[in-house]
Amino acid sequence: MSTPKAAPRTRRSSKKDGASQSKTLRRDRFQAWFVHHQITAVESLLRLLSTPLQSIMTWLVVAIALVLPATLYVGLDNAQQMGAGVENTGKMSVFINRKARDSAIQGLSKRLLSKPEVARVRLISPSEALAEFQLRSGFGSIIEHLDSNPLPTVLLVEPMLENADTGTLAQLQKNILKEAIVEDVSIDLQWVERLNYILVLAQRLVMALALLLVLGVLLVVGNTIRLAIEGRRDEILVVKLVGGTNAFVRRPFLYAGLWYGLGGGVLAALILSAGLAWLAGPIGHLADLYQSEFRLRGLDWNSSVSLILGAGLVGLSGAWLAVGRHLGQIEPK
Repeated sequence: MSTPKAAPRTRRSSKKDGASQSKTLRRDRFQAWFVHHQITAVESLLRLLSTPLQSIMTWLVVAIALVLPATLYVGLDNAQQMGAGVENTGKMSVFINRKARDSAIQGLSKRLLSKPEVARVRLISPSEALAEFQLRSGFGSIIEHLDSNPLPTVLLVEPMLENADTGTLAQLQKNILKEAIVEDVSIDLQWVERLNYILVLAQRLVMALALLLVLGVLLVVGNTIRLAIEGRRDEILVVKLVGGTNAFVRRPFLYAGLWYGLGGGVLAALILSAGLAWLAGPIGHLADLYQSEFRLRGLDWNSSVSLILGAGLVGLSGAWLAVGRHLGQIEPK
C-alpha cells in the first residue's frame, strides 16, 4: 500500500523540480541578458569617448541639425504667445446712440457682462474719449475750439481668453448690433484670421523642415555606424565564427547610435538655451518700449527632455538601419 502512494509523490516532486528549474533558468537568462546590455552600453560609451574628436564632431552635426527645427518651434511658440496676447487684448468698441439714457447704457453693460464670452466691459464717456483723443492725436488746440463734443459714449468689450476665436467674436458682434441703443460695433476680424492662417502655415513649415533634418540625422548616424562596422569587420568575423549571433554583434552598434543621438540632443538643448538667454534681454527691453509684457520663452523641462529622448531615438533608428543593411554582408566563409 505504501509503494503506490510513494510513486505519485515522486512524480509530483519531479514536476515541481522541473518548474523550479525552468523558472531559475529563465531568470538566469534574463539576468545575463540584462547584465550584458549594461556592459555593452558602458563599453560603447567608453569607445566613443576614446576618440573624442570624432565623437564631438558627430555630436555637433547632430546638435546643429536638431537646433534648427527646435529654434523654429520656439519662435513659433513665442509668436503664438504674442499673437494670443494681442488678440485677447484687442477690445470690441460698441458705439452708443447719443440720445441713449444712462440707465439704458448701464443695462446694456450689465447684459454684456452676463454673457459667458465677455470678460470685462468698460464704459468710456464722451468727455473721457475726447480727452484721450486730444492727448494722442496732437490736435489739442483745434479740439478746444469745437462747439460741442462730437464723440459718443463707447463700451469697450473684452472677450474671454478661451472664447476669443473669430467665429465667437463675429457672433457676439451681431448680437450687440441688435441692441436698440447701439449705433455700430467696431472690430477687425480679418487680421485675426490672417494671423491664424500664418501660424498654421508656419507650423507646417516647421514640421516639414523638422522631418528633413531628422532624415539628415538618420543619414549622419547611419553613415558613422557604417564606418564603425567596416572598421571592426575582422572582430565581427571572429565573433561570428565562435557562434556569436547577429543580435549579439548588433548590440554595441545600436548603443553607439543611441549615445550619438543623446549626446547631440544634450548639445542641442544647451545651444538653444544659451542662444535664447543671449536674446532674452534685448527682446525684453524692446517689449518694454512698446509697453508689452511679452517675454521670450524657451523650452521648458519637459520639452528639453523630449528633445533629448527624441534625438536618442533618432540616433538609435539610424544605427538600426545601418546595422541591418551592412551587418548581414559580413559573414565568415
